[in-house]
Amino acid sequence: MRAILNFLKKIIKGNKAEVAPATPVDTNVRIYARSEHTISRSQISENALKVLYRLQKEGYEAYLVGGCVRDLLLGREPKDFDVVTNADPEQVKKVFRNCRLIGRRFRLAHVHFGREIIEVATFRGASDSENNKQVLDKEGRLLRDNIYGSIEEDVWRRDFTVNALYYNIKDFSVVDYVHGMDDHKAATLKLIGDPATRFREDPVRMIRAVRFAVKLGFNIHADCEKPMHDLAGLLASIPSARLYDEALKLFLSGYALQTFEMLRHYGLFKELFPATEASLAIEEDGFPRQLLVKALENSDNRIAQGKTVTAYFLFAAFLWEPVQILAKKKLSRGDPEFIAYQEAANEVLSRQVKSTAMPKHITLAMREVWSLQPKFNIRVGSKPSRLLTHPRFRAGYDFLLLRAESGGADAEVAEWWTRYHLADENEQRKMTQPPRGAATGKRKRTYRRKPKSDTPSPDA
Repeated sequence: MRAILNFLKKIIKGNKAEVAPATPVDTNVRIYARSEHTISRSQISENALKVLYRLQKEGYEAYLVGGCVRDLLLGREPKDFDVVTNADPEQVKKVFRNCRLIGRRFRLAHVHFGREIIEVATFRGASDSENNKQVLDKEGRLLRDNIYGSIEEDVWRRDFTVNALYYNIKDFSVVDYVHGMDDHKAATLKLIGDPATRFREDPVRMIRAVRFAVKLGFNIHADCEKPMHDLAGLLASIPSARLYDEALKLFLSGYALQTFEMLRHYGLFKELFPATEASLAIEEDGFPRQLLVKALENSDNRIAQGKTVTAYFLFAAFLWEPVQILAKKKLSRGDPEFIAYQEAANEVLSRQVKSTAMPKHITLAMREVWSLQPKFNIRVGSKPSRLLTHPRFRAGYDFLLLRAESGGADAEVAEWWTRYHLADENEQRKMTQPPRGAATGKRKRTYRRKPKSDTPSPDA
């Protein structure tokens, strides 16, 4: 009989996610009934609802959590819908045939519905340094963490209180363990737990704090601010490819200028773009350099107008001044202009990818935009018409306008190219003809008359 009972216990245990040792939980958990919040199922993706209901039907708990709940409470349309459950990833995969498991640090299930992906995560358990499923580095950063637990434990593993609100599909309530609703109403971004410890676990949380504060119009809680100033250097331990992904979120979301200013305030920007930060301290003719600020303003305006913004163009603006400064040093040593700028670009980019690992197609496009700039100074002959056919002409031309607007290029040159690329072929030919009497640059061929010989001819 005892053998049978032990066998049944093993079966039951095998069907449950592995749970870590319990963490003290706030017994003052607040449940906000449907009448006490503004979230409606009509605002939720149909595919997310399918996942929630299917998991519930299979006997598992299922909640929406994170940014989607936060945004729904703000009346915004969430970009993604994330689900959390007590089913482990393998169990989720058995429920959904259209599911793929991803990730090493956190094992996740992605349920695919055409182009839409619903991310399903298992409740994470409490931290246990002796558990071999959690791996930290010497600075306290989490490298791998697949400890599973309950919703009461999962909440303490999330970053900000406003991201730790759970929408329960079972009764349409919002579950709040960390006073997230209060912080939400107060428009305050506050970390769960000790801020310094949480930033050490994952230094990218400092960048996320800035991004969320700017995006949501929230204030960063005072308890979080000092550690951000002190621990900014920990970003150097983050893989540069991950920081590139974070940079895209920071500067291509429509709040680039405000984000840039806040990153600089906390000393975070110099960890992402060290050469750019150094160049900003150098004034030209008594004025700070303005090209980057103009680029960020233009980027935000384009996104507000529903236009596209390319990463390579914005990052070309970020690194233009460092390239200029280094190229001028090489020119002062007597290097040819083309070689000086080419080598400066190589050096600046090779250093930059150590901080934010830009893909090769991005750095190649940046180089092309930079290399076009001196070519805009040539406005006579056939070269302007050939420049119009260059694949990066539009980006290079926009960059020229940006330089002219910030005082880094001749405004008359920019105005000429504006007229030229909009003109018809006849007008373009007229505009590129050299002025009368001006040197064309071609050497005129001269003919010498053969001198007469002094030797008399035989017939003389």
